[in-house]
Amino acid sequence: MATKTYIRLVDDIDGTDANETISFAIDGAEYEIDLNEAHSNELREAVSKFTAAARKVGRVKTPPRRSAAATTDTKAIRAWANETGIPINSRGRIQADVIERYQTAH
Repeated sequence: MATKTYIRLVDDIDGTDANETISFAIDGAEYEIDLNEAHSNELREAVSKFTAAARKVGRVKTPPRRSAAATTDTKAIRAWANETGIPINSRGRIQADVIERYQTAH
């Protein structure tokens, strides 16, 4: 039997479907956030004033952006985690180890 795994990006702001993961850094800390198109545009607009005045110090190697087409069913992962007693948040990014355990189980 074949198994297909889908990753579904969920906007970390409002829980809607996200279409990209944005990486950024500030004060020495690196961040990633999954956002829909409207929130992506809002973030880029908010920082554009600062990036226009800032100095580039090199190019950070960024991971390829994940698209909504290559997504996992987060609802199924959360349901499975709850059924198996694995602690999981009801919103936001699902921990990588939980996804790996889900994929191993399925």
